[in-house]
Amino acid sequence: MVTEKEVEHIAELADIGIEKDEVREFTTQFNAILDYFDVLDQVRGDTGATCPQYNVFREDEVTPPIPPEEVLSNAGATEDGYFRAPKVM
Repeated sequence: MVTEKEVEHIAELADIGIEKDEVREFTTQFNAILDYFDVLDQVRGDTGATCPQYNVFREDEVTPPIPPEEVLSNAGATEDGYFRAPKVM
């Protein structure tokens, strides 16, 4: 169980400004979250999958690359065989 003092310490470490009147609410919420983790710890995970699993990945297919002229045909602007983009700096 987390105490109000520990919540204040955690808030200080995380540099989160918590008002004094909020500490009690945060402590309650923090403990509720930790209680839920206790429930999750009790769930058995050794039952395995309930439905069959399939390999959804396809085999790689080697295909020839798209010609540069075709790729650049959709570009707004090109220069020396490359995409031309506006300067950033």
